[in-house]
Amino acid sequence: MPVTHAEVYREPGRFAAWPANYGMWSWGDEIVLIFASGHLNTTANGFHAVAPRRPFDTVEARSTDGGLTWNCHAFPGNIPNPYGLSVDEHLAADLATGPAARALPAAPGVDFADGELALMCGRTGLHSGGTSWYYASTDRCRTWQGPYALPELGAAGLAARADWVPLGPREALLLLTSTKSDGQEGRVLCARTRDSGTTFERLSWVGDEPEGFAIMPATVRLDSGRLLSAIRSAGSDPTAAGTRHWIDLYASDDLGGQWSHLGRPVDSTGYGGNPATLTLLPDGRLCLVYGYRDQPYGIRARLSSDGGVTWSAETVLRSDAGCHDLGYPRTVLRADGSVVTAYYYNDSPAGERYIAATVWTP
Repeated sequence: MPVTHAEVYREPGRFAAWPANYGMWSWGDEIVLIFASGHLNTTANGFHAVAPRRPFDTVEARSTDGGLTWNCHAFPGNIPNPYGLSVDEHLAADLATGPAARALPAAPGVDFADGELALMCGRTGLHSGGTSWYYASTDRCRTWQGPYALPELGAAGLAARADWVPLGPREALLLLTSTKSDGQEGRVLCARTRDSGTTFERLSWVGDEPEGFAIMPATVRLDSGRLLSAIRSAGSDPTAAGTRHWIDLYASDDLGGQWSHLGRPVDSTGYGGNPATLTLLPDGRLCLVYGYRDQPYGIRARLSSDGGVTWSAETVLRSDAGCHDLGYPRTVLRADGSVVTAYYYNDSPAGERYIAATVWTP
């Protein structure tokens, strides 16, 4: 299996991270990726070595050669908070997004069948009171419209990341993380728009309310019409040492009206857990990629040739990271049918966090 690693963005003293919170899109060998870049603070006594009183930049990276080389620039869209997009939980409380995120307009209309379309979500916090919105681009991410409001959908708080399933020019599903009944992070809900993204209705919860959390869905629609969603899951105290973290897979055969648990393709994603990407390959197989936060730290993948019922043994794409602070991948297809997986990474606990991409053939 050919594997090539590339550096997307790397700067001394910077903490670049979390592609899964933003998005990645491809048009043949043209690929766009968005991520956050903050300031490194290796003396911080927290899960992430980031400086909470310094602002984050939102960075857009573009490759025109299938992910081998990249050019980076500032995200060309409107951000409600000058201290960063979708980073409230990593900022000091007085720097977090304010009331501006609660007074956003509804979208004037999105054509979900537009081949140039990219959709990205933004959010404030992870718990009760969290507000979410979205952006749309119709020129391969050169310009962005929005932010446009997302409704509360009957939840105490929403923490949206981009997980859209277009159903037609005017209709799409959006899967996103909601708070649980206690106001804490979180569980997954499925919403539908029938009017080009202007309004949304909640269709269903994906799975029962968890004891810990079930968050950050990654969803595909098979040729049969079945929906599959890979969900980052954790035990009763997600932040405690020793808590189990895994990936669950859910299926829906009625366009998101009801969901059933299909299996657990990944039993462990390591300390603190990690979300997965889920990609439908040209030959019909499924490709699941995730960060692994126990030693040996790195990026791993599994494949399924039967619609997610069974999965291959793990493929280790790399295992050379210096600590757990990594992952949050996104995956897209290249023109030749191979894939590009982007993620954040490190070489040592004291080193900068940077964005890398792996080009590989499943």
